[in-house]
Amino acid sequence: MEKIFVPDTSVIIDGRVTQLIKAGELAGAKIILPNAVIAELEHQANVGRETGGAGLSEITELVELSKQGKIALEYAGPRPEPGQARMAKRTGDIDAIIRAVAKEHSAVLITSDKVQSQVAQAEGIEAMYFEPKTWEFSLKFKSYFTPQTLSVHLKEGCVPLAKIGAPGRIELREIGKEKLTPEDVQEMAKEIIEVAKRGSATEAFIEIERKGATVVQLREFRCAIARPPFSDGLEITIVHPILKVSLEDYPLSKKLKDRLSGRAEGVIVCGPPGAGKSTFTAALAEFYLAKKKIVKTMESPRDLQVVDEITQYAPLDGSFENTSDILLLVRPDYTIYDEMRKTSDFRIYSDMRLAGIGMVGVVHANRPIDAIHRFVGRVDLGVIPQIVDTIVFIKDGAVQKVYQLEFRVKVPFGMREQDLARPVIEVKDFETGGVEYEIYKFGEETVILPVSAGRRLENRIDEARLHDIVGRAVRTDFDLEVLDGNKAILFLSARDIPKVIGKRGKTIQALEHRTGYTFDVREKE
Repeated sequence: MEKIFVPDTSVIIDGRVTQLIKAGELAGAKIILPNAVIAELEHQANVGRETGGAGLSEITELVELSKQGKIALEYAGPRPEPGQARMAKRTGDIDAIIRAVAKEHSAVLITSDKVQSQVAQAEGIEAMYFEPKTWEFSLKFKSYFTPQTLSVHLKEGCVPLAKIGAPGRIELREIGKEKLTPEDVQEMAKEIIEVAKRGSATEAFIEIERKGATVVQLREFRCAIARPPFSDGLEITIVHPILKVSLEDYPLSKKLKDRLSGRAEGVIVCGPPGAGKSTFTAALAEFYLAKKKIVKTMESPRDLQVVDEITQYAPLDGSFENTSDILLLVRPDYTIYDEMRKTSDFRIYSDMRLAGIGMVGVVHANRPIDAIHRFVGRVDLGVIPQIVDTIVFIKDGAVQKVYQLEFRVKVPFGMREQDLARPVIEVKDFETGGVEYEIYKFGEETVILPVSAGRRLENRIDEARLHDIVGRAVRTDFDLEVLDGNKAILFLSARDIPKVIGKRGKTIQALEHRTGYTFDVREKE
């Protein structure tokens, strides 16, 4: 009796059926392709998913094999109702139609979906299940990489480009002489998607798939594929880490190492793109692991190069908020939150930190203080020192600056009157202890003030009130000329000068102490 096989969507996408035919395991067999499979792949291709295109290419190859007489190919079963293809993963309706086709024709169901295989066996359908296998890493784009290549940029109609070097010494170079054709780039994109679908979930997976954009993680390679209408042409960007280091490879002071291993539980690692933030963060994660701490990561895509003992979490059901709910139950000692960009990312970081979990957030910033700017307006000002205690700025692959945050009630720098005291966040250089910035509320606005600029602000703020303060103190006609360097000339009538200066100068000294200005008292002409 002729053996009949019915493949489901999973094995069509991962190319397993054509592999079996070419290997001789299904040579001469009759293959019935459910119309539901074609409908699901058509829907995926229409919404711009690379998996749809890969699956339709596999069907085209099956048709060619049928024409060559290597298999007998037929189509059977109903097309799904409108909406069933869109909800295929959630409802299982497409899988049910495929199983019904296999049962009707007494066929063997071929699948790489474990649930589909188990349900088929429960329904009395013979199933051939294939575990995801480890893929052979022989992708075409690998030929563009050298040990010093940070990223490769491939676009139709353009010469291939690569960033080569190390952080701080990166050069963009042409790595080909001829412009890539659309077919060249499409072939490499298809190859990446096929490997991602065929590979094991720990080595290759699709991180993001939206209309016009797909992000795939292939071991240490992060591949971003962009298509029209999202981009103006087909483009592939592949990023590859060139270094894996430990925290010992960074020239950190003992004081900083002690802080990272002890008191620092709200760490922000910041720096410009390509500065080496991910490399440092991965080293820090393994540093915590070596200290006998449970470490997890939250990433999208999951591209941190860490050891297997550190579990890497993606957005659960498309949301890091759901991921954080699970992590609050898991209760790790430290969580690495890679690439904080949106407001929701900063709020999730805050919630987890306030729940008692040590957090390390990664933020893009050109200056270390810009990392604090990202929190202002997204988190209550008084909460910031409770969730962020250490800022590590990475540039050119090295730790360039470290800040610590402290919360005090004081008169902000540049103000003199005691009734202006308010809660102030002091941003201090960690190594020297010197205050470099103060953050506080001034009216309705949040001020982030460089302390070195405080004297200039003092003139702007105090001068506006200086005439009023002096007028209430002298209680007579006067003229005031404000000079640079917190100096002022006070012009008074001859008879008022002794009264304003006071006995042994006590009155004028009190005014100087109150305002922060030094007064030169002169006779008014």
